[in-house]
Amino acid sequence: MTTQRQRWRVAGINFDHMHMGDLLRQVHEHPNAEIVGIADAEPSKMAATAALLGIPDSSIYADFRLCLEETHPDIVILCPNTGAHGDYVEWVAPYGVNILVEKPMAATLADAERMITAVAATGKTMVINWPLAWYPPHVTTHRLISEGAIGRVVEVHYYDGNRGPLRHIADKVEISAEEAARQKSASWWYMKEHGGGSLMDYLGYGVTLGTWFHGGRAPIEVTSIVDQTPGLEVDEHSITIARYDNGLSKYETRWGTFTDPWTLQPQPKCGFVVVGSAGTISSYDYEPTIKLQTAQRPEVIDIPVDELAAPYRNPVEYFIHCLETGEPVVGPLSPEMCRTGQRIVETAIKSAEQKRTLPLI
Repeated sequence: MTTQRQRWRVAGINFDHMHMGDLLRQVHEHPNAEIVGIADAEPSKMAATAALLGIPDSSIYADFRLCLEETHPDIVILCPNTGAHGDYVEWVAPYGVNILVEKPMAATLADAERMITAVAATGKTMVINWPLAWYPPHVTTHRLISEGAIGRVVEVHYYDGNRGPLRHIADKVEISAEEAARQKSASWWYMKEHGGGSLMDYLGYGVTLGTWFHGGRAPIEVTSIVDQTPGLEVDEHSITIARYDNGLSKYETRWGTFTDPWTLQPQPKCGFVVVGSAGTISSYDYEPTIKLQTAQRPEVIDIPVDELAAPYRNPVEYFIHCLETGEPVVGPLSPEMCRTGQRIVETAIKSAEQKRTLPLI
C-alpha cells in the first residue's frame, strides 16, 4: 500500500485510442498528479494533446521504453489498439508501474489473462477504464439496485454506440463525415486483426456494466449476430443475447446511430433499461434523470441523477485514491469484473462466427 504520496508521476503510452487525450486532461487537472512523459511511434498523434495540455518537447518520446526509463512514472496510461493490449501490458508491467488501460480490456480472453498475470507478478495494480462507468445515470442506477429498489435484477437491456469512431477525436471534437470516410480504409478501428468493430468497441461496455448490475453474476450461454456489410471486415452493428440462471439480457452495439448521444440522443436511446423482480429503471447516457418504477409506485417517476463527488468522478481520480488509501478497486474497473465481461465478449464473437448459441467460455 502506498500512503501520503504528494505527487503521482504519470506517463501516457500509445495514442491509438482518442480517449488518451481525455485521460491525460484528467491527470493535468488532478492536484496531486503530473504528466511526466508521453510516447507514440507517430509523433503527430500526440501533437494536439501536447499543445492543449502544455506538455514540453522534452517530455515527448517516440520510443515508449525510453520514456519509461527516463521519466520513472508511478502510473502508466495505455491507449493502444485493442489487439495490442496484451503486448503493451506485458511490455510495460516489468517497469514496476501501476497501469490504467483504456477500454475494452483486450481483444481476447487469453490476452486479458496475460495482462492480469503480468501485473500480478509486479505487485502493482491495473484498472480497465470504461467511460460509461462514470456517467451519473448509470452510477445512480447501480446505487438503487444495491439498495434493493427494484429487487433482484432479471433483465438488462443495453443499446449503445455513436455515429462511428472516426466521427470524433478526444473530448468529442467532431470530424466531418467526408474526412471519416476517407480515413476508414486505413484505420485500425476497421481492421479485425487490431480488434476493430462495434462489437469489440461497445459490447464490453454493456456486458461489464451489465455484470455490475447483475451483482457479478455471469451468464450461462450467449447468442450473438452481427451485420455483414460488403467491403468491411468488421461489424458496425451487433446484437447479443445472454441467458442467465434467472432470465435473458440483451446487449446491442451500433456504429452508425442517427446522432451521437452526447450531442442529441438518437432513437433507440443509448443506455440501459434494467428490469428487476420488483421494479424497473431506464438509465440513458448523459440524461439528468433516470426513470424508476417500483411495486409501491408502478407509475414511472423521474429521479434526479446523483451528483458525483471526489474521488469518484473519473478514472484517474479514483485510481489515485485507491493507490493512496489501499482501498481495493471495485466495480467495472476491476480486472476481475472485466474478465467476466471479456468472457462474454469472446463467447459472443465465436457465436457470431459460428452462427449458433454457445456456452459461456
